[in-house]
Parts: sequence; C-alpha cells; structure tokens
Amino acid sequence: MDVSTPVWIATIVFIVALLAFDFVFHVRKAHVPTLAEAARWSAIYVGIALLFGVGVWVLGGHTMGAEYFAGYVTEKALSVDNLFVFLIIMQSFKVPRADQQKVLLFGIVFSLIARAGFIFVGAALINRFAAVFYVFGLILLITAGNLLKPESEDSHTADNIMVRLARRLFHTTDYYDDDKMFTVKDGKRALTPMLLVMVAIGGTDILFALDSIPAIFGLTQNVFLVFTATAFSLLGLRQLYFLIDGLLDRLVYLSYGLAAILAFIGVKLILHALHENNVPFINEGEHVPVVEISTPLSLSVIIGTLLVTVVASLTSAKGRAQNSVAAARRHATEYLETENDPAYEEELFARLLREEEQLKALPEKQRARIRSERELMELLQRAHAEHDEAVSTGYLPPAGR
Repeated sequence: MDVSTPVWIATIVFIVALLAFDFVFHVRKAHVPTLAEAARWSAIYVGIALLFGVGVWVLGGHTMGAEYFAGYVTEKALSVDNLFVFLIIMQSFKVPRADQQKVLLFGIVFSLIARAGFIFVGAALINRFAAVFYVFGLILLITAGNLLKPESEDSHTADNIMVRLARRLFHTTDYYDDDKMFTVKDGKRALTPMLLVMVAIGGTDILFALDSIPAIFGLTQNVFLVFTATAFSLLGLRQLYFLIDGLLDRLVYLSYGLAAILAFIGVKLILHALHENNVPFINEGEHVPVVEISTPLSLSVIIGTLLVTVVASLTSAKGRAQNSVAAARRHATEYLETENDPAYEEELFARLLREEEQLKALPEKQRARIRSERELMELLQRAHAEHDEAVSTGYLPPAGR
C-alpha cells in the first residue's frame, strides 16, 4: 500500500486534532479523572486505533493489517511499561495529583515528536545500510537482557542531567504555583518544579525511543505503519495511566514478558538481516538461507506472551503483595505531604487503612517480608502518628467516622 501525501497529511492532522482536543477539554482545567472518565476515554482511544487498523487491513491487505496490529500491541505494551517510570518521576517531584494530567500529556507529545524523528532517521538508515538490521537486533537483545536485571526505583532517577543543567542555569523554585511552569520568586521570574518534571520526562522519553523504534521496525519497515502504530499507542496513554494506576505495581511479571517479546523481535531482525545480508565479512556478502518469522506468527507470539504475563501477574501472591505495599506507600506518602485539605486527607487515610487490611490478609511469608522493610514500617507509623495528632486537635474526625 503506497501512502499518498494527502493521506499522510490527513493522518497527521487527525492525530494533532486528538491531542488538541485532549488538552482543551480534559487537561487545561486541572482535575483528577474519575475511574469512569478514564475508562470511557481509554476505550475510545483504543477503539480509534483498532478502527484505523481495520482500515489498513481492508485497504492494504491482511499482511499490512497484521503488521500494524503487531506494531500497535508491542508499542502499547512498551508504553505501559514506560508509565512505571513516569510514576516514579512524578513521585520524586511530588507532582500534585490534579496536575499529573498535564505532565502526562506533555510526555505523550514529546514522545510522539522524538519517536517521529527516530522513525524517519531509522527508515533512512535501513534504506541505505542493510546492516542496520543487525544493529537493531542487537539493541533489542541487550535491552531484553537489561529488563531481566533487578532494578530499584532509584535506577530511574528524576534528577537527570537535563534537570541538573536547568537548575544550574536558571532560577528555580522548590514549590508549585498551581500548574504554572513559571512563577515569580524574590521578584524574579523562576522555573517551577512543573517545568522541571516535564524536562525529566522529556529526557527519559529519548531513552525509551531507543528500544521502541527498533522493536517496531522489526515487525514492519513500512514507515506509515511504523508512525501510525506508534502514534496511536501513545494516544490515550494519559487516560490509561489513571485507569490502571492501581494495577501498575501489580504487573510484577511485565518486564519478563517485554523481555521475551523484545528478544523475539531481536532474533526476527537478525534473521531478516541474514536473509538480506550484504555485509562483506558475513558469508562473503551473500544472503544467508535462514527461516524468517512471519508477521502472523509474530502477532500471535506477542499477544500470547502479554496474556500469559498479565494473567500470571494478577493471579500471583507476589503480585497482590507488591500491589498492596505500593498502594500503602503511595497513600501514606501523599497523606504526609498533603496540607490544608482535611477532606482529602481523610480520604487518603481511609484508603491507607484499607490497604493495611489487605496487607494483614496476605500469607505469613509475604507479611514477614513486608515487616522487614523498615522504611515502609516507619512511613506507616509516621502517617498514623500524624493522623492521631490531627484527631486530637480536632482537625480530623476519628478514623471510621
């Protein structure tokens, strides 16, 4: 399917219009989306992506349709994994919950721009150097190996080089001024943490693109399909964040599933590179007769791996424990940091109590491991001590009322 210039223009205008609609009607006014709102708009954006894929299937044939859906599912899974890092960064910067939408939308727009640049550069390299497939394949295999390594939240620090440079060169504040990126401090114009967190997310987006783009080029070399699958996987990511926020920490095996998918695509790329080989020191520059992995098989492996990963995560005791611990830590931290909002503080403490009840219901092995986490125990004790003090002064009603 040769895509004409008018179709390219119409597609880009449609994507930009969706982003503009999202900003004007959902993000411009700071608020925390309800679960129903997040679910509704997540379904709408996924529906748009699926309808577009059906159009590709009808107009371009089943091969191109399968390539689009394989690329979309893979990019969507990678973007969900990126939400973990976004969550860590926003927690590090203590972004108010109502303002997180703006940060997420900026991250989506920056991701789209960065990936578009990588896509066109990658396409140009592929057209000129067939050996690029070897490089892309090795990148994915290395990334897959890195995903299997245990990592802490500190491995995705918000204090990256771009943030440190901004703080060094510009006048900054340690406090937010609603959702403004600039404010006035000591009579001078200053950057707020809102702008700094966007800089941090922008910096990490560039790193995400380094494994995202080789992955989708391993499934299709059609630039239009690469671009649209990537774009539609990013659209609706903001709503998805608020929809699965409570499940993000529950997907304990997601990194293993993504590692398997990236390794599979890496092998597929290297096999394709061998088949198209023109590198002089490999088989004297002649193609190597190897079996290539078909697009339908790729799509089946990707979907099957994700299904197994999600089901295993949601049904495991480790997943339930990790989800409860993460939620309790998040609610306790937010409770301790919230000021001058008794109703919201009461709601947060009620959530914390529910999470603690779930922790008590876990098997003894999991409870013993949780009790050994001194930092978590101290955090929960501080939250209870502050609540007790607030109740004694009449600032908050007793828990349960």
